[in-house]
Amino acid sequence: MNNPSSDTKTLIKLFNTTFLKTHNTELVCCEPEPIYRPADHAYPHHRIVFAHGFFSSALHEIAHWCIAGDERRLLEDFGYWYEPDGRTAERQAEFERVEVKPQALEWIFSVASNHQFHFSADNLEAGLAISEEFTTNVRKQVEDYLTDGLPRDAEIWKNALVKHYRAHNSPLQLNEF
Repeated sequence: MNNPSSDTKTLIKLFNTTFLKTHNTELVCCEPEPIYRPADHAYPHHRIVFAHGFFSSALHEIAHWCIAGDERRLLEDFGYWYEPDGRTAERQAEFERVEVKPQALEWIFSVASNHQFHFSADNLEAGLAISEEFTTNVRKQVEDYLTDGLPRDAEIWKNALVKHYRAHNSPLQLNEF
C-alpha cells in the first residue's frame, strides 16, 4: 500500500470535513483496489476507499458515491457489479454505459481541483481502448450536469473543491472541458 501524498491528504481532510458529520462517510486511503464499505458493527463510518493513494482514484470513487444515493450507500460497493481487467468487447460496452455519469462527475471534480482528468476504460489486459462514443457521451454528460445541475452531494463536493482549489472561487465554465 502506498502512503497518501500531501495532495491526497488534503483531499481526504476536505472530504471528511465536508461529509463525515452530515453523511457519516469518510474518504480513506489506500488499498490495492478501490471499494466502498458501509458502516457495520466493526466500523462506525461508511468508507470510500481509494486505490494506491491516487488523487484521481479518490475523485472517481467519490463520483460513484455521489451517484449511488442513500439506499445503495448501505451496500458494499453500492451493490454494483464489477468485472476486472480482461472484459470482452460486449462487457466493455456495458462498462462504458454505466461509467458515463461517474466519469463525468470525476472530470468536473478534477477541473474543480485543478487536477488532470483522464478517461478510463479500466480494461488494460483486454487491450480495448476507450471508444469515441464513450468520450462523447461523458463530455455530453458534463455539459448536461453544468447546465441542468449536479446531484445534491456532487454539487456540495464540487463547491468544496472550488472553494479550496480555485482562485477567487471561480465557477467552472463549459470551455474548461
